[in-house]
Amino acid sequence: MNINSLPIRAGHAARNLINEGRGITTAERVERLNALDIDEAARTLAALPLQKAVHVLNRPELHNAAAILTQILPEHAAKLLNATANDRVADIFLEMDDDVRAPLLARLDNATRLAIQNLMGYPPRTAGSIMTTEFVSVPDNWTVGQTLDHVRQVERSRETVYAIYVLDALTQALTHVVTLRRLINGASDASILSVAQLGEPVTARPLMKQEDVARLIRKHNLLALPIVQDDGHMLGIVTVDDVIDTMIADTTEDAQKFGGMEALGKPYMQIGFAGMIRKRAGWLAALFLGEMLTASAMQHFEGELEKAVVLTLFIPLIMSSGGNSGSQATSLIIRALALGELKLSDWWRVMLRELPTGVVLGAILGMVGFARVVLWQTTGLFDYGPHWQLVGLTVFAALIGIVTFGSICGSMLPFILQRLRLDPASASAPFVATLVDVTGLVIYFSVALAILSGTLL
Repeated sequence: MNINSLPIRAGHAARNLINEGRGITTAERVERLNALDIDEAARTLAALPLQKAVHVLNRPELHNAAAILTQILPEHAAKLLNATANDRVADIFLEMDDDVRAPLLARLDNATRLAIQNLMGYPPRTAGSIMTTEFVSVPDNWTVGQTLDHVRQVERSRETVYAIYVLDALTQALTHVVTLRRLINGASDASILSVAQLGEPVTARPLMKQEDVARLIRKHNLLALPIVQDDGHMLGIVTVDDVIDTMIADTTEDAQKFGGMEALGKPYMQIGFAGMIRKRAGWLAALFLGEMLTASAMQHFEGELEKAVVLTLFIPLIMSSGGNSGSQATSLIIRALALGELKLSDWWRVMLRELPTGVVLGAILGMVGFARVVLWQTTGLFDYGPHWQLVGLTVFAALIGIVTFGSICGSMLPFILQRLRLDPASASAPFVATLVDVTGLVIYFSVALAILSGTLL
């Protein structure tokens, strides 16, 4: 039901939310709205006092904000959007179709509309796409008292006031940054430059990747990072909460990819049945086709299996060990690449490191496997036949080869995918495990042929 042509009337949920308004926080209000369907959430948001509704709309945790706004009277939706932070409005508009977005955009005031259009023009996952254009700046010829008066006048219209940005009075380029703490402690008649931080401000360009922005903020312990053009003119700031929001979204996306599926892009309960199938079926089918190669590999060694059925007892052990070592390696390398600890050119260093690591890890598992054969044979738990020592040696040698291969394969796949400009997170644990399963069987039976030839084979 579309309520664009209907007057705003609060439903039961809306009345409860308004009546309890003094006792609940914005975060709690967002949680309650998320529990409602789109129509009721729209009525509830529209019925809230303007300031409270804006606080709710400013929270990225609010689900389906774009859909909710399309169900509110256009003039009221525009009023809400005009009072909402520009970067948040840009994110909401990007979720709308063009035919829905255009009428709402036209109702915004000129300054807000231009700011939002500029924000929407930046590529995703860049500093420009997550910055806010609402910051406090003053010319470098002002005093501390003038700056404090200015902050009092504009703070309600600014998303945050972590710092004051001092601009050259002539060129309007950023020259200094003044923290709020130093500003408050400064003498009223002193120059604003007397309380400015020493040295050049830490800045970023609008096309810098958001991961690099996060590293800059962490490195310099900033609450906000100014985004400037090449000539030093300020475009906006990226706040630490913006970075946290994007990091949470990225971590969620990577975690879903690690599980062997496409990133959902929405909260779990917001994905429809058909959408869930689309996100999961493709990767499952690809992994299934990959596992079919495992069956082909076993068919190739069918004769050896008939001669030495005892070898089949260790196939699950062999396959899981290779997959586990590969998953460990790929997880470590993907994270190191994401944090900037490794570059593409470091692939050979990683290989030289993973090669001995895989051999040692394989030897450790191999000794455990060999000890298991010896223990079961000597205690009478199972009879591996007259050549049980060779069977144990086969398990030992095969585990060294498979774990080593899994470590190298798992560590190199992220580099290959990044080189192909694909997301390294796609080298998920199931994908690596499937690849190592197939090659692991080949390694296992090849080792068995070399050791058991002339005895069991």
